[in-house]
Amino acid sequence: MLNRTDLRGQVPTAAELRATLPRAEYDVDAALHHVRPVVEAVRDRGVEAVLEYTEKFDKVRPGAVRVPRAKLTEALAQLDPEVRAALEESITRARKVHAEQRRTDVTTTVVEGGTVTEKWVPVERVGLYAPGGLAVYPSTVVMNVVPAQIAGVGSLVVCSPPQAAFDGLPHPAILAAAELLGVDEVWAAGGAQAVALLAYGGTDTDGAELAPVDIVTGPGNIYLTAAKRLLRGLIGIDSEAGPTEIAILADETADPVHVAADLISQAEHDPLAASVLVTTSIELADAVDKVLVNRVAATKHTERVAEALAGKQSGVILVSTVDDGLRVVDAYAAEHLEIQTADARAVAARVRNAGAIFVGAYAPVSLGDYCAGSNHVLPTGGFARHSSGLSVQSFLKGIHVVDYSEDALREVAGRVVALANAEDLPAHGEAVVARFGGSV
Repeated sequence: MLNRTDLRGQVPTAAELRATLPRAEYDVDAALHHVRPVVEAVRDRGVEAVLEYTEKFDKVRPGAVRVPRAKLTEALAQLDPEVRAALEESITRARKVHAEQRRTDVTTTVVEGGTVTEKWVPVERVGLYAPGGLAVYPSTVVMNVVPAQIAGVGSLVVCSPPQAAFDGLPHPAILAAAELLGVDEVWAAGGAQAVALLAYGGTDTDGAELAPVDIVTGPGNIYLTAAKRLLRGLIGIDSEAGPTEIAILADETADPVHVAADLISQAEHDPLAASVLVTTSIELADAVDKVLVNRVAATKHTERVAEALAGKQSGVILVSTVDDGLRVVDAYAAEHLEIQTADARAVAARVRNAGAIFVGAYAPVSLGDYCAGSNHVLPTGGFARHSSGLSVQSFLKGIHVVDYSEDALREVAGRVVALANAEDLPAHGEAVVARFGGSV
């Protein structure tokens, strides 16, 4: 069922691996052409433009953007008790993990009388996006809100597409998750128009202010991603999230049923979702294919899963050794990487590039999606080579505070002047010399 690439007996270069490994076709630049008019309309006409595009794309026109607080309370009261308990557990575990990420200020004494303090300050206001397309993601509300709250962000707004089935409100599970987390500001807006409204702000239909934000985080479709790219600079963003990915590095010790189930679990997100198996064992690859035949036919989203698994973004990569497999998965830099090999912990410790690593047979990606305590907003498309997933640090700014006495400045003044002159910026040196009567 899965396409195969045989790299056994080969040692491809990093460049060759990047060209060879399966990837979805996901052209954000092409989407900019469609997104730019939407963003400009929201910039110029505010909420009226948002509602027009909402009616066009989501087939519903809310009476207002901001969801009344009573609707959040109502959604939580009506939430299935089992789902509520699961969300509460997810919140508890996410808070436990993310609480350990909060950075503390550090002061370094450079010389006597001269210190530099690295001060960590939360951004003032953030917009947290929860998708509402092929699936609904209350778990993403948890993953966005928890680190922002622990960072100390003072003002949070959750944004999610309005649903025609729910009278123009976001899905009730999204509203309930926001209420559980103590977030009282939720906007019914999705896609590129939501990002634009978060960036520019506006005035709601009842005259209430919709204040702009400093950072927008959370995944979405290609149009939302294009809007984040277009508006980056005016706002900060977490990343340009593409289709979800799983890579599994496995040897002959892996259970083909586990591997097949995990490949399917990511494939059900989206027809462009990537499911990649990197293995030293052709017997495992054959067994996984056999399991997939029955499991794909039996799963709820059969057509979506089958399309994703058959796509060019998915496949099996055969390698000679686990060491070669590590080179492949590091080049691929998956959003989610499972290690299902002998001595999985030791193998996982050698991985350099992944959004999140899941070690052994009993740490499937699904656990991380909901209740591991880790964050599931992760870099895709190979971005894990240089970027991290969402964390408390995503909402903090490091500011250097420089505090030097007169004597401490005098001691180094000559060095400053020398470097300023070397760079042909004499006024820089003069700004120091002026403090000491024109000479140092």
